[in-house]
Amino acid sequence: MSTQALNVVPTVSPTIANLASDLKPSGSASAKVKPCCVCKDEKAARDECMLFSNGSNPQEECQGMVQKYRSCMKGFGFDIN
Repeated sequence: MSTQALNVVPTVSPTIANLASDLKPSGSASAKVKPCCVCKDEKAARDECMLFSNGSNPQEECQGMVQKYRSCMKGFGFDIN
């Protein structure tokens, strides 16, 4: 075997970056957010209020937190009933 044959480098080598680039959405599809990724603070406050409420009716006590979460989600285009 000659040393020249061992020094051949492929002109294009696949990497994680260029293999995954075809899988990423482009244009307006890449700007669309998922409901799980927005309003995290509002959701955490709402959940904490509902789960750790000492009152007899947590739904009434946490109505303000629920409304904040709903309005936040609506701002991102998600309509929650």
